[in-house]
Amino acid sequence: MAYEERMTIDERRKYLHRMRFRYWQNKSRKERGELLDEMEAVTELHRKTLIRLINGELARKPRRKQRGKTYGPEVRSAVEVIAKSLDYPCAERLQPNLVGMATCLIQHGELHTTPEVLHKLERLSVSTLWRLLPRAGPERPRLAQRKERPGASNQLLVAVPVRRIRWDEPEPGHFEADLVHHCGPSPDGQYVCSLQLVDVTTGWSECAAILGRSFLVMEDGFQRIFKRLPFPLRELHPDNGSEFFNNFLLKSLKEKVSGLKLSRSRPFQKNDNRFVEENNYSLVRAYVGYQRLDTVEQTKRLNQLYDLLWVYHNFFQPVMRLKEKIPTSNPLYSKRKYDPAQPPFDRLCERGVLDDERHAQLQALRDATNPLQLRRSIEQLIGQLFNLPGAKNGFTEDVRETLGLWQAEYLPKVMQLASREG
Repeated sequence: MAYEERMTIDERRKYLHRMRFRYWQNKSRKERGELLDEMEAVTELHRKTLIRLINGELARKPRRKQRGKTYGPEVRSAVEVIAKSLDYPCAERLQPNLVGMATCLIQHGELHTTPEVLHKLERLSVSTLWRLLPRAGPERPRLAQRKERPGASNQLLVAVPVRRIRWDEPEPGHFEADLVHHCGPSPDGQYVCSLQLVDVTTGWSECAAILGRSFLVMEDGFQRIFKRLPFPLRELHPDNGSEFFNNFLLKSLKEKVSGLKLSRSRPFQKNDNRFVEENNYSLVRAYVGYQRLDTVEQTKRLNQLYDLLWVYHNFFQPVMRLKEKIPTSNPLYSKRKYDPAQPPFDRLCERGVLDDERHAQLQALRDATNPLQLRRSIEQLIGQLFNLPGAKNGFTEDVRETLGLWQAEYLPKVMQLASREG
């Protein structure tokens, strides 16, 4: 039954007021039992509750003392600052991280509050948080503004197994991969693509911008990601595109990553790459949109943006992961339960896959980063990217100018960038 079709309390009382006379007039135990069965089916109340109401007073008494608000403007203000620093996530993702983010923002001087407010933030339920949570609108623009959407077989695929990575894969390092095209309304010519990898277990995301889809830039994009990735890559699971499956790139991947396992999705079955496909919007399109990017400067600026988003998403943005599937009477449907939302870095720490030195580096990076200031820097970079001009007719862009930017020690470089922006 739909929620709007259920009886209100006043409607139940009016119905029971009419039924009580029939109930009292019938002296037979059997007839009274039948009336109780009817009232139980109509009102969805327990049998004992119906007997108590019929034999008692049906008129509702006014509340003697009105309840005051438990969470005042101080709590609402703190929730607004925390929600803004994480780009207004849903209450389910925000609630487990309220106190931790409040402590982080207090440390960086972005939030001034009292221990009492922190205690109330710890007690906030998801439903209450939904009522307090500010909505992103014209006065609260999100970083992710919705944009309007535009408009012979490979023999190497035979040797690569077709499969789906398990949703409950316990070991980090199994990555789904995809290429997001920034061609605008026309796929003609050479344009920027975003190479994206998402870890199934922890939600850890890696992005790199490349100009074109040649082996030269694809190898450089993977090298950029490998240099920054803090834990081993065990499996790579792309779609069936020839930019992934060609002799040059496959040879390069096997040389660079020892013991790498390759798998692929079924043709035209996006659900086989469900984790990276759903993040193509939230981690790429939401920030970059659908406009055409086709110059060297746009590629470099987009990689600067991805450096900051790497810190923002992996260290601060809480993600939810499926915990359990409960079978129901319908074999095509199962009830799903999710674990408490956590940033991917916290999930890595729980599984102990980071060595001590790398863990100390990443922890120092998060401690030194102001998430609210980082959000402002991301917003500024997005504006700079959109203001860059596109390619000119008759002028050829040199993709070699986008290569090798990762060859310095990558993690210290990102730490320095995030600390300076924060």
